[in-house]
Amino acid sequence: MAALRVAVPVLLLLLLPGLCLEPAAAAAPLVIWHGMGDSCCNPLSMGYVQKLVEKKIPGIYVLSLKIGSNLVQDMENSFFMNVNSQVRDVCSQLAADPHLKGGYNAMGFSQGGQFLRAVAQRCPSPPMLNLISVGGQHQGSVYGFPRCPGESSHICDWIRKTLDLGAYTQAVQEHLVQAEYWHDPLKEEDYRKNSIFLADINQERGINETYKKNLMALKKFVMVKFLNDTMVDPPISEWFGFYKSGQAKETVPLQETSLYKEDRLGLQEMDKAGKLVFLGVKGDHLHFSEEWFDTTILPFLQ
Repeated sequence: MAALRVAVPVLLLLLLPGLCLEPAAAAAPLVIWHGMGDSCCNPLSMGYVQKLVEKKIPGIYVLSLKIGSNLVQDMENSFFMNVNSQVRDVCSQLAADPHLKGGYNAMGFSQGGQFLRAVAQRCPSPPMLNLISVGGQHQGSVYGFPRCPGESSHICDWIRKTLDLGAYTQAVQEHLVQAEYWHDPLKEEDYRKNSIFLADINQERGINETYKKNLMALKKFVMVKFLNDTMVDPPISEWFGFYKSGQAKETVPLQETSLYKEDRLGLQEMDKAGKLVFLGVKGDHLHFSEEWFDTTILPFLQ
């Protein structure tokens, strides 16, 4: 009988090579970037999301980005710090974090979605593996500027008036975050010429082959659109679509834009390779259930 007790596990090892010999691979680290008027660690928003991910994926390393030395600065910078400077700051944070050196997944909420795309395009080291954009405005937005979250409404009233007066002036572009992804379909030439952030990462003034190569290195680019969105105008920007040029009523999907047809960012090739994922969720901007998050988003992180 002693020989049998030894032989059975040996047989199992022969049939199932590697069984229990190595621990399961740990989930890739996750980097989160919050949206307008939010902060890295708000217990009702990003703090909640971080804890949710850590609960569902034990042992995962989660970095919720903070732009500034404290939470107040982090919130204020989401309105008033030049986006290109924010992206450089984040690239430095990521490069200095030893947990990320093997690669990481990224999840951006609202404007944090397009900001993390800029990180993917501009800063390939450490490598971003998957990008999940939750309500990000990839063709621009805030044409007619949306309402603001929570206590930031008075700030948005001021911003709205400022943008109406001169979104594409140098002073406004340099110091107002929302101006940097303001895309006015009635002023396309002004947008292409003067937008210091979005027009650059969307290859509106020429082709940066490095941007294209770096974005195409993603395994998956997941775009979440809120089907009842009242904050993003137009909501199809969350799937990389936008208004037809010269008017502000009819929209076109990504596949009908010149960006896609000319493949200036490699999105057409990524689409054909199955790397683009378009998800829709019922609800207003950034309104989703824990159940939806668990069943729809977590699989991209595991």
